[in-house]
Amino acid sequence: MTKAHTFSIYLLKHTFNAGNTLKDDTKLELVQDAACLPEGATLYVLDTQPYTPWWARFFGIQKPLNQASKGAIIFLRASGRSFAFCFGHVAHNLKDESYEYDFGLRATLNCVDPDKLRSTDVLEPSGAKRQRTQLPTAGDLTFFDVDSDSTILKSLTGKVKDAHKDVFKNVTGSSNIRISSATDAAGLIGLCEKILAIYQEETFKTAFPDIQNISPVRDPSVVTQLNANLIGAFQAKDDALALSVPDIVDFGDGLWGSFAGAHAGKVYDDIFLDRYYEYLEEAGVDMNTVDVDTLKRHGLLLTNDDGSVIRDRHSIFKSLVFDTTLNDGRESYHFCEGNWYLVDNGYVAQLQAFLDPFCQDTTLPDFNHADEGDYNIAATAAGAGRVCLDKENISPAGQKQVEPCDIYEVVDDRAVLHCVKISTLSAQLSHLFNQGTNSVNLMRSEPAALANMKMLVGNGLSDAEKQTLVAPLSNDKFRIVFGIVTHKDKASKSDNFPLFSRISLMRCMKEFKRMGIVAEYCFIPDMSSKSDGKKRKRKKKRAQSEMSEA
Repeated sequence: MTKAHTFSIYLLKHTFNAGNTLKDDTKLELVQDAACLPEGATLYVLDTQPYTPWWARFFGIQKPLNQASKGAIIFLRASGRSFAFCFGHVAHNLKDESYEYDFGLRATLNCVDPDKLRSTDVLEPSGAKRQRTQLPTAGDLTFFDVDSDSTILKSLTGKVKDAHKDVFKNVTGSSNIRISSATDAAGLIGLCEKILAIYQEETFKTAFPDIQNISPVRDPSVVTQLNANLIGAFQAKDDALALSVPDIVDFGDGLWGSFAGAHAGKVYDDIFLDRYYEYLEEAGVDMNTVDVDTLKRHGLLLTNDDGSVIRDRHSIFKSLVFDTTLNDGRESYHFCEGNWYLVDNGYVAQLQAFLDPFCQDTTLPDFNHADEGDYNIAATAAGAGRVCLDKENISPAGQKQVEPCDIYEVVDDRAVLHCVKISTLSAQLSHLFNQGTNSVNLMRSEPAALANMKMLVGNGLSDAEKQTLVAPLSNDKFRIVFGIVTHKDKASKSDNFPLFSRISLMRCMKEFKRMGIVAEYCFIPDMSSKSDGKKRKRKKKRAQSEMSEA
């Protein structure tokens, strides 16, 4: 029986081939002495010099322990298209714009058995949260809790339908398609022809009709307009723009990042957009000269703690997250992982119709403070009977800390939980919405959490005052108020939020309705001066070290 081998296959765009697909700084070398290459194929290999791993030096191990990175990319033509077969960790050598990003996922959706799925990777753009879900036994999509309203399916694994078992039995699709096949080298062209035919089908529209409410943008003229919006937001340091690692990261190894493309970058123990702005400033780069090519050429590097080993590299362009509109706001688009997505206008209108009635005037004072902590203290003092619970904890002993809210008060015999957050960034809003739902769920499900809340609310008060503030908690009468500190006009209501934050808020409000809880959101005027951006406060784990440009 012929042994099956695993293949990772990318479909190149029409204008790309073996001659123009690899990045200019690739370390892959052209090799011409492979006897079994398919006809017309081109082979590049990665053959790095062996090096001693850090842990061998760390422990002073005398035995020679060398490791090296090996890999290869084979380009071949089939049915008038070019394909790239990647072996080892070499795919990052392909230019980001060179391959079809929907190839692997769409081909998989067309050939996988909908009832025999094993794993999904999804991206929730609000906060750029990534999640992998795996099942011990095959199941349908309902077992994976894929929310078609608020997530983008990035990867899918499962068994293929009987009609395709002669080609391969299991498949994983994302930007590439990953399969196991017993074909020999000469049969790879025929394999590509079959996979391309599967990719061009539209079976997925029947098998997975609502898997995504988001469609990729392919029209070059529209992409050009959207890229112009992106560059404008970047040069203006727009708060709507964010930087995120475009992959699932193993945080167990520690997350260290740097930048490359303009000069030798420093190593940072956190990654966010202000770091890249700092990097450009240190390199003397004029922000007005930054364009799409610059963002594609510059890299976000994931490294070890001293920058000596690069674990992965992504272009800055591929690492940005952004929401924008075209045609006077009639079309809404989302940008992530180097691709633009169009969201159905009817769905956007549905979001607005649902969310706008929840927008109310704030009862808290304007913001003109150094930070959220100072504001919460001042806002508490500005109203009689208010209690500041910022940074407090109601979780039972031994459990992860849960902050109940920022400001607590009683209005119309209801316990009002004010959850306050500065800015309308997606990641900040996701934290805000989760704070409200998590605290109420915990108080309803854990008697110890409710007891802790009562203790915090009544701490230091007279018996009469304590009774007034604690009674609504005992009667399970809650009202949640999300207060967003912003320079934006409150008249815009839900349009002030990034698209996927609106989706998250709608899901949150529906959850409160099911729980019988009154909920609303409001905008707190930010009277502080606008800033071009400032460094995030963080603990300095170690001195930043200079590293050579990759």
